[in-house]
Amino acid sequence: MQEDIRERIPVCGCSDEQDAAQTGYNTQLLYFTCSSLSRDDRELYVITDRDGNPNVMVRDLETGEERILTDNQSGIMKSYVYFDKQFGKGLSKASVCLDPERKIVYYIQDNQICRADHEGNRKVLAYVPDGRMTAFTHVSADGKLLCVPMTDGRCLDYDPETEGSGLDRRPVYDIDGRVQEEKLSSYLCVYDTETGALQYEKQIPLCWITHVQFHPLDPERIMYNHEWSCYDCGIRRIWIYDHRKDEIIRVRTEGDDTLGDPHGYPRKGGDWVCHEMWSDDGKFIIYHGSYENGPAMVGRYDVENRRYWEIALPDDYNAYGHFTMDHDGNLVCDGYFKFPEEQKVVRENSTDNGPDPHKKDGAYISRVLPDWDQGILSWIPLCRHDSDWLGQDAHPHPIYSHNGRCIYFNSRSGNYVRVYAAKVR
Repeated sequence: MQEDIRERIPVCGCSDEQDAAQTGYNTQLLYFTCSSLSRDDRELYVITDRDGNPNVMVRDLETGEERILTDNQSGIMKSYVYFDKQFGKGLSKASVCLDPERKIVYYIQDNQICRADHEGNRKVLAYVPDGRMTAFTHVSADGKLLCVPMTDGRCLDYDPETEGSGLDRRPVYDIDGRVQEEKLSSYLCVYDTETGALQYEKQIPLCWITHVQFHPLDPERIMYNHEWSCYDCGIRRIWIYDHRKDEIIRVRTEGDDTLGDPHGYPRKGGDWVCHEMWSDDGKFIIYHGSYENGPAMVGRYDVENRRYWEIALPDDYNAYGHFTMDHDGNLVCDGYFKFPEEQKVVRENSTDNGPDPHKKDGAYISRVLPDWDQGILSWIPLCRHDSDWLGQDAHPHPIYSHNGRCIYFNSRSGNYVRVYAAKVR
């Protein structure tokens, strides 16, 4: 029932008065492939431009105390998603990841690969090699290794003013198409988090990697993606690299052996798949997307037994969103859900259209409880996020707190991106 929807709770960012006067600032969570919360749920790590340049800030959720941890004064560094920014200069907003156990953030600034603890003590670990483009990084669960995905810089070699489009000035050409045509490569670069020593570099030919995630229990295995695949997105998106065996494994394959949903569809290369993440025990991978000429879906993959469960969403659940997971396997989503007969707000967000087939006009933060064997999703809408979805920073990207009692998310429904929370019920 719509009357059960609660108000979102402001957590971090400018006040309503500042927003109205246009004197506020933007604050956003770190990317969903890592947590933005310390393991004790007391500290929230965010990116803020309150001092004029983006920097990493930590907020004590009990006292309200805030500390800036990084020292960037040079704007935003060019990388995946931030296409029109400065090459090799500024903070790479896509690079920031958190080790929640040790309260250490890792980031790239001015092509330096750095770390900072929650008191703001900083250390330069290594340098990005010349001629490479970086993306979203990840730290292993034991805190010992940092994976920095890199791609031959030619992948984003263009003039944003004449060859860019949309709000983020992304290239008008097919990036993965250029990677295939010009035989470009990506690299899984793994560093020691104490010494900065390069432990290994795995070259992946004909691939544009933007997301990497260590297996939660085995840092010798890294899940990675092929971003915006120009063909066969349904089976080219998700991969695992086993460093111990020097073996590459395709995660989603074509087939009609999917379990659970009696109304499911066979898996095809023409499907669209994205936003993969590990379960806590590393036994499963969660992803979502849509079937070729069919509805949206969310899926689960059994890594050891190579079995698939996929659940198709209702046809009218056609608003783009992300699925992430808590420590018990419950999902949260920032799109898709709508009440029966509800008329959605019409938003002009064509400036942020990617390869996904759905319009970005979702309005709710919903808890989603999956029954994989029965092929059933139970949707519990918690609050409206009402983000305008204009650009990556305004994507809600909801995450659970570690104790599962709260969900944090981004929203820009005024002039600025802010961080909000919703209580789980």
